[in-house]
Amino acid sequence: MEIKAVVITAVLLCTKAWAQLPAFPGASGFGAAASGGRGGEVYHVTNLQDSGYGTFRDAVSKPDRTIVFDTCGIITINDKIKASPRLTIAGQTAPGDGIVIYGNGVSFASNTIVRYLRFRGSSSMPRGACTVVADDLEDIIFDHVSIQWGRWDNLHLKNSSRVTFQHCLIGESIDPQRFGALFEGPTNVTVHHCLWIDNQSRNPKAKAGIEYINNVVYNWGVNGLVGGHSAENHYQDVINNYFIAGPQSTDKFIGMFSGTDHVYHTGNFADLNKNGKLDGRLVIDTDFVSATATLLPQPTHKAPIKVKVQDASSAYTEVCKQAGASLRRDGVDTRIISYLKSLGTTGEIFRTDSAAGGLVPLKTAAALADTDKDGIPDKWERVMKLNEKDPTDANKKNAEGYTNIERYFNELLLN
Repeated sequence: MEIKAVVITAVLLCTKAWAQLPAFPGASGFGAAASGGRGGEVYHVTNLQDSGYGTFRDAVSKPDRTIVFDTCGIITINDKIKASPRLTIAGQTAPGDGIVIYGNGVSFASNTIVRYLRFRGSSSMPRGACTVVADDLEDIIFDHVSIQWGRWDNLHLKNSSRVTFQHCLIGESIDPQRFGALFEGPTNVTVHHCLWIDNQSRNPKAKAGIEYINNVVYNWGVNGLVGGHSAENHYQDVINNYFIAGPQSTDKFIGMFSGTDHVYHTGNFADLNKNGKLDGRLVIDTDFVSATATLLPQPTHKAPIKVKVQDASSAYTEVCKQAGASLRRDGVDTRIISYLKSLGTTGEIFRTDSAAGGLVPLKTAAALADTDKDGIPDKWERVMKLNEKDPTDANKKNAEGYTNIERYFNELLLN
């Protein structure tokens, strides 16, 4: 009985350790323990069509999948895509300049990992549509994702919990609203090292329980970061962010807070002079008090996997390098980052995606050979001492709890 008890205890300890395993090395915040499609089917996206076998739409149509890309380019979708739960979407596996999902929105479900993809709406999608929707779910992380050209908001997050957006680019929302994001009632949300750029307002609208750390907000129109300003109580930890005015910005980098917005803030800077230099001043209590927020002496939120916090100037440098699908930035994101680097002298809040210049062609390349179709290219299998003719070894776990295919994903970003 004692031996059995020891075995059970060991199993429980391992289970608990894996439950808190980061989705990938470097994942942090409330959504960082999402396991996605770990251990499930490996699905290859092989073409750029809107529907049918081998398409992105088909890839996300069933749960428990790890999705890799054997193709690169622009996937134009006519209708909204609704993704299933328990997915890992590894955009970093795409050859060439990667993938753009263009033309309409994508909604996600619980326990999902999304990395290194570009989601762009268009003026042709419905008036009230958002480019990315993450409503009514738990445990999701978006890492190095570009989200643009939403008609109502670029991003919508409602009644969800344990969510992380890290190193994302959320910008260039278009008519009729041209808003960045509406966070409507979610709790335990982490947004860190993201770029919010060329949105009229809502960067985001934080009607939420949120830790907002090391973000850069650039060239807002009417308002920068917006409070919940509702009858419900909301709690926002605003830490070491940089607010940088652009050509169309007002001085309202903080706006529309109310007494029900309970804010802890520290280490934030605002650069409002549009002089091409990063020389902002420290954000002080009166900036939030004038927006009628209720100030707190201590932060409210404590994510189990903490964000490594930088000072605001270092965060600006990090965001310039990393925000969006930055493994290989395409022409759209490169243009947008150039606005940010101008530090106040360039940037525009466009009304349509065509006014922004529209899509830019992506450089293409062939996928690496993968004999057993397990998602790990043959040359990587040899490096990792796996069998390139045995598809079952992709889902074998190491001592940490990562599968071999996850090891490939993670090491791919180091090369």
